[in-house]
Amino acid sequence: MTAAPDTHRATLTGTALRLAYGERIVADGLDLEIPAGQVTALVGPNACGKSTGLRALARLLKPAAGAVHLDGQDIAGLASRDLALRLSLLPQTPTAPDGITVRDLVTRGRTPHQRWWRQWSSADDAVVDRALDATGTAGLADRTLDELSGGQRQRVWIAMALAQDTPVLLLDEPTTYLDLAHQVDVLELVADLNRTEGRTVVMVLHELNLACRYADHLVAMRAGEVVAAGPPNEVVTADLVHDVFGLRAAVIECPIAGTPLVIPEGGRRTVQEPGAADARSL
Repeated sequence: MTAAPDTHRATLTGTALRLAYGERIVADGLDLEIPAGQVTALVGPNACGKSTGLRALARLLKPAAGAVHLDGQDIAGLASRDLALRLSLLPQTPTAPDGITVRDLVTRGRTPHQRWWRQWSSADDAVVDRALDATGTAGLADRTLDELSGGQRQRVWIAMALAQDTPVLLLDEPTTYLDLAHQVDVLELVADLNRTEGRTVVMVLHELNLACRYADHLVAMRAGEVVAAGPPNEVVTADLVHDVFGLRAAVIECPIAGTPLVIPEGGRRTVQEPGAADARSL
């Protein structure tokens, strides 16, 4: 991708993370290094720790061990408002009040910027307008969220995250529930925002071919561990696809984008269960 301005570049790392829900440990010793100013995609099979890792990066899940650093600073020590000025998250299933209009929802992204001595201003209006324009939702500003299609709603949620105006943008499965055309539409938007504004973007994606096409940096996970990380052209191989997804496939060069294109061989796949001595057919 074309280099973008440094205004929104930020580094984000997770070191030796132990992540758990109660007694259930999802990851232990997980290291995540997110390149500044690039689009990173976290990929892997269901329940491998992708979304859990993203939640830890966003401080929605406190690590039992290890730390997350944003520009070298441990986010555990940041005030909530300060973190919200530097990092924004679009969760997998965001919710909004019934009947809220598109513009009202997007304006909520400006909440961390408000202070008792700095109330809403024309500058906030300008940021909201830019977010609506960037996502192609300005024409929907007066409509309610309930009226919109899935693709339109996802663009509006991204507009709200953009209005927060943070150097780091985290997206948890931003293409979920969207058809292929809308998936491409949303990912083109994310790539364009990265190119033009240099924001550091981290996405959890299920579709490996789309991740290869739209991410600069790929992190492949399995059973709470990073199996490989780097540019898609360097890390995505037939062996990796088999090791991570239990799928036998050919990996060729996409004739359009020049990125890896995974072609499944078909038939039943085998998945190596964590801790199991042999593979189980599914």
